[in-house]
Amino acid sequence: MNIQVPLSVAVIAAVSAGYAVSAQAEAPPEGFIEGSSLTVLNRNFYFNRDHRESAAPTYNSGKGNTNGYSEAWAHGIITTFKSGFTQGTVGVGVDAFAMIGLKLDTGGGRNGGRSSFDVLPVNSNGDARDEYTKLGGAAKVRLFDTVVKVGDVFPSTPVVAAGDSRLLPESFRGVTVENTSVKGLTLQGGRLHAMSQPVSSDLNDGLATFYGGPVDSPWVGYGGGDYELNDNITVSLYASQLKDVWNQYYGGTHFVYPLNDELALIGGLNYYKAVDEGKKRLGEFDNDIWSAKIGVRYGAHTVALSHQRNNGDDDFDYLRQSDSIFVDNSIQYSDFNSPKERSWMLRYDLDMSAYGIPGLSFMTRYVRGSGADYANANAFYMRTDGNGDPLDNQKRWERDIEVKYVVQSGAAKDLSLRVRQATTRATAFESDLDEVRLIVEYPLSIL
Repeated sequence: MNIQVPLSVAVIAAVSAGYAVSAQAEAPPEGFIEGSSLTVLNRNFYFNRDHRESAAPTYNSGKGNTNGYSEAWAHGIITTFKSGFTQGTVGVGVDAFAMIGLKLDTGGGRNGGRSSFDVLPVNSNGDARDEYTKLGGAAKVRLFDTVVKVGDVFPSTPVVAAGDSRLLPESFRGVTVENTSVKGLTLQGGRLHAMSQPVSSDLNDGLATFYGGPVDSPWVGYGGGDYELNDNITVSLYASQLKDVWNQYYGGTHFVYPLNDELALIGGLNYYKAVDEGKKRLGEFDNDIWSAKIGVRYGAHTVALSHQRNNGDDDFDYLRQSDSIFVDNSIQYSDFNSPKERSWMLRYDLDMSAYGIPGLSFMTRYVRGSGADYANANAFYMRTDGNGDPLDNQKRWERDIEVKYVVQSGAAKDLSLRVRQATTRATAFESDLDEVRLIVEYPLSIL
């Protein structure tokens, strides 16, 4: 199957733009300087992960695994400039960023090595670097309601989404297009040939997936849209192609249905289909995974129940350290996306503004998964026991707790403090671990 997602979306976007000509003609010109913004985000990030009795990928000057404990404390400064567009029918502009990550503490044997811990880059001897930087940018062009960007970009879709769960954000390099001509409809597409993961200074790294690792793929293309049917319901449809690896298709919906001023029903459905493509760099597979959520919001309280199933024979994979997995039970550590795995989640959120503490929120959730079975997994995703036999009937659970406070006024306005704790226990296919993340962010608007 050969899908040309970016081209088709670009054509749709260009045609749709025609509907907005008259509306745009009446809008005042923005201007390159007048529409510019310059922001600086200070992010202080502490992360520890205790693998308990199991070995963890922690290193000490190239001497190999030393313990099951990973710990890092670092500070990131993320400076972002976004220009407006020059006046006229066709406007041009530029986006640019400069980021630096600074090591504050991570001693020998605690830096996490080269693993999903990914707080600081680690050299060939297993030592964390003292600092690293990211510098990049993109040129952009606007025609009516269509914006095209070329360069270093941060897409946000269910099939390709730049991750931002570590010290510095992930980025991609390529071309993206976005159109908003039709009220309530946002169309997006792109073709990307490189990525920069959170611990990499190189903005031109090869593409990699979370479970399959680096893949010899020249590009990933994507396209689709989100449509707000009304104030309460949003529908999304997307497709992507990781060349010579997979075709992915996504459909989802989210709704909020108010019953009165205090009470509302919430819910949603997410569905992915993934099939091998081209040279099949990660083997043959035909997977589908879905999740469904239903809940109730009453004043400051929200309670939701979700169910998730992977019906395929392999792990449902996605781009490494990205946020490209919009299923409900993909949470702080586990994705609950192993072959044949079924999982249930109960989640509770509390907004303390209703109790006189605006800016303070609390969340906790518990997920239990069962039935993971690798009997029919391909060689790239196979997991086996000590005898070399495929693992089956695997189980796990995870509990997360999060508290966040955002300063509402004064000199420290918008300063946020967040504590995230996770505990997970599993049978042979995954480690038992406890982890804590402390994140302090202080955004400053310069322009």
